[in-house]
Amino acid sequence: AVFLNEQELTIIAALCDIILPATETAGSATEAEVPAFIEFIVKDLPDHQLPIRGGLMWLNSESNRRFNKVFMELTREEQINIIDDIAYPDPDGKKSEMAPGIAFFDRMRNLTLTGYYTTRMGFDDLGYQGNYPNIWDGVPDEVLKKHGVSYDPEWLPKFVDQEKRNEIATWDDAGNLLT
Repeated sequence: AVFLNEQELTIIAALCDIILPATETAGSATEAEVPAFIEFIVKDLPDHQLPIRGGLMWLNSESNRRFNKVFMELTREEQINIIDDIAYPDPDGKKSEMAPGIAFFDRMRNLTLTGYYTTRMGFDDLGYQGNYPNIWDGVPDEVLKKHGVSYDPEWLPKFVDQEKRNEIATWDDAGNLLT
């Protein structure tokens, strides 16, 4: 089932690429298929449905008010003119007439960044490698001393020897470590 129609998804795609355009080293939000992510989230979490659809309607209304055209008929400069007025928080309430747009754009920015940075493209852009084993050389001496404990010298090489870090331990039937 689809919640957002084609026109709404087209506006969302434009907003996604305004929020996160392509750079020399990474693709844009639409290249990472963020609009499809937003469509999924809106279906999966219905609390987003009214704010997203209402925000899109607000955006078209504001576009009509300023330029007598819907958002997607505006030039990029005209689109940015509106976005500049809603892209930043308004803690003093000086732009109260923009409050619905500000709330909508904040939601769109959060969804866009979440969608992008949970994709392979986003991971690559961040340089995220995922979880991998690091080198553990034991509990620091000052921590051991603070708690009044120390390593048994016989066991230390079994637990901290980096040469054996890829070996799987074996246990006997009584639960004793063999190797």
